Amino acid sequence: MNTVKVRNVEIGTGKPKIIVPIVGVTKEEIVSEAKTFDTIPLDVLEWRVDWFEHVDDLEKVKEVAAELRSTLKETPILMTFRTKKEGGEKEISDQDYKTLNIEMAKTGLIDLIDVEIFTGDEIVKEIISKAHENNVKVVASNHDFFKTPSQSDIVYRLRKMQDMDADIPKIAVMPQNKKDVLTLLAATEEMATNFADRPIITMSMGGTGVISRLCGEAFGSSMTFGAAKKASAPGQMGVEDLNRVLENIHKAS
Repeated sequence: MNTVKVRNVEIGTGKPKIIVPIVGVTKEEIVSEAKTFDTIPLDVLEWRVDWFEHVDDLEKVKEVAAELRSTLKETPILMTFRTKKEGGEKEISDQDYKTLNIEMAKTGLIDLIDVEIFTGDEIVKEIISKAHENNVKVVASNHDFFKTPSQSDIVYRLRKMQDMDADIPKIAVMPQNKKDVLTLLAATEEMATNFADRPIITMSMGGTGVISRLCGEAFGSSMTFGAAKKASAPGQMGVEDLNRVLENIHKAS
């Protein structure tokens, strides 16, 4: 298993790294929340740029990114535009999605970008290639807010992300019952044990799936999400509680 190093954070070893999202609408909300993050246990900040009121103005996106970079110092920044079809706030054309991700990767202000793997193979390949040219890592993602696919389908999707050279494949699914959570965990173990040569991120969403956000070290998921102010997806725990559980599991394992 190869780890992924982003600034001072090594992903894929030890306890799962904690990603905390910011879902502010205005520049002021986003930056003011980031200024509180020096007091909470996080490894990576995720800027959910689809919430930003001026996301369609690239220069204003860059302005916020510059403020975040200045505020967060060496904390890695993951920029994510979550599309409406995968549970995000806004619609966006494929061309605008590509432009936003590539142009922001060129700025040197962010460390990782999230790329939805089913945006279209050619677009995804181009975004990943341009990100890597600019030393930006790529989290390839897929979200199903309605159901949990079969174990084989989850593994297929994660392998597709790896085959397309994403640095960290990620999938989030919605359980309809407890067995669905076991399906997600079994797929995670299968991928991590048999196929993955890099870190992966998996989670089962909602209250039923909370356990999947805690036991990544046991099953093979390298990162997890915790909420500071507002959760960006169903089932996210508060970051302080999350960190305590991860620490205790890590000590016992």
